[in-house]
Amino acid sequence: QVQLVESGGGLVQAGGSLRLSCAASGRSFSGSAAYWFRQAPGKEREFVADINWNGMNTFYGDSVKGRFTISRDNAKNTVYLQMNSLKPEDTAVYYCAADRYYIPVPMATMIDYWGQGTQVTVSS
Repeated sequence: QVQLVESGGGLVQAGGSLRLSCAASGRSFSGSAAYWFRQAPGKEREFVADINWNGMNTFYGDSVKGRFTISRDNAKNTVYLQMNSLKPEDTAVYYCAADRYYIPVPMATMIDYWGQGTQVTVSS
């Protein structure tokens, strides 16, 4: 079992930056893949980025590629999402997720563990 708690969301102007954190507890997080998804009002949950257990493999959704960076610190049981050049269309609730399997292009239904989400709002 893995518990996930996101933090770092907030209100930022377009062009600004935020860094989200996802603190994990429970067994075997350091051996798990980690994911970020987001969900805007009225839209489906969208894949943002993922990282394998040791950080050597990452993958990004097309809408964030080149602007967002995922990383992890297994010593701190924490995954990060650095978001730069934010746009109003990045406004959403951002969710951290984890799974024992690394799936580069996952569907949300494939992922076992989820946090409660953190709101990111980008003003124009």
